[in-house]
Amino acid sequence: MKYLILLFVFTFQFSQAQILSERERAILKDNLLEDRFTNLLPQLMDAADIDMWLLISREYNEDPVLKTMLPATWLNARRRTIIVFYRDKAKNTLERLAVARYDIGKNIKSAWDKEKEPDQWKALSEIIKNRNPNKIGVNISKYFALADGLVKTDYDELLENLPKSYVNKVVSAEKLAIGWIETRTAKEMKLYKELVQITHNIIADTFSSKKIIPGKTTTEDLVWCLRQKVTDLGLETWFHPTIDIQRNNEVLKSHIESFSKGKEKKIILKGDLLHCDFGITYIGLNTDCQQHAYVLKDNENSVPTFLVDAFKKGNRVQDILTSNMKVGKTGNQILKESLIQGRKEGFVPSIYTHPLGMFGHSAGTTIGMWDSQNGVPVNGDYPLHKNTVYAIELNTTVALKEWGKNIRIMLEEAGFFGNNIFEYVNSRQTEIIPVKIK
Repeated sequence: MKYLILLFVFTFQFSQAQILSERERAILKDNLLEDRFTNLLPQLMDAADIDMWLLISREYNEDPVLKTMLPATWLNARRRTIIVFYRDKAKNTLERLAVARYDIGKNIKSAWDKEKEPDQWKALSEIIKNRNPNKIGVNISKYFALADGLVKTDYDELLENLPKSYVNKVVSAEKLAIGWIETRTAKEMKLYKELVQITHNIIADTFSSKKIIPGKTTTEDLVWCLRQKVTDLGLETWFHPTIDIQRNNEVLKSHIESFSKGKEKKIILKGDLLHCDFGITYIGLNTDCQQHAYVLKDNENSVPTFLVDAFKKGNRVQDILTSNMKVGKTGNQILKESLIQGRKEGFVPSIYTHPLGMFGHSAGTTIGMWDSQNGVPVNGDYPLHKNTVYAIELNTTVALKEWGKNIRIMLEEAGFFGNNIFEYVNSRQTEIIPVKIK
């Protein structure tokens, strides 16, 4: 009866998490982008103290930030695309100009007439001189790759063509670029809830008797099942998923073996504890999720109590981490406090939580890495900002006397950090998924 209820709920959830047609996605994407340009970007430019932001890219070699600003009908930049944002704080205006042959969708208008001025760089210089900005931000950054999208050729040509009096006004737009990438709007969060629900639904469909035949189905079969389901739904995966197994007659792998040597193909058996790492992309946002399932033995009707209790420990480590997330704290501070608290409570935690949003491994506050549990230089020193999303990724090692060995409860869920308030984007796993073989 419980299994039938779960099946009904799953079917209902899929119907609720509607996947839009390509045309509907395009309309939504452009609406979200317009909202970001109008209501978010002026705030970000003021906070970064930059009144002009230049983004310069050539086709097929796009700055990752510029790529997030292209409309739905632009899959790439065209020729050399230059975008100029000019913020006049006194007038509370934000100009969005394209030094390009075309308007960039409806959001950014072309400001270059090539017939009147054939030289694109001279056209850009005129726009800059006419507005006389105090600071000209460009996307260069030593430590944040996503904020380092201006290639050397374009950087050199920009400086060669700028009037001399403006060269010393060119500064790194690192803070502004990270802010653009990491900050989520209220409209985006509505979409994010749908996206996470779809992710959960795909996992539930994969971790089921419909897809698993013990003694025959392999972990590799389930990996490709995930990939195929995403393709069938008209979505994309941003990384190749993994499925792995923990069982009572095998030694727990080290962190290095688990994270750096890939996942070996294994046949799934009854009594196996399954784990997946899976994420999808939809309308410019990404998910990253790790969940567990247990293949019930013939004499079992539910997940064994010792595994239920072990899983609760993983949830508790999540709670410890998210309770330590406060505006202004650095990732390294949050990591240290959470590890100390977790160990005091008797856990063996490892935390490697990362920003999530426009990119899977996004820019923003990094809270540990699996091989950097004493802190992450520079990226871990970046402070936590509100209205940001994170993959709450971690594990805790649990001793199981029933199996005579240790296991790891490895969890990852999308979480939203608002105004000093944390919440999961669309719930988290609190129970291991039971796979009942008919």
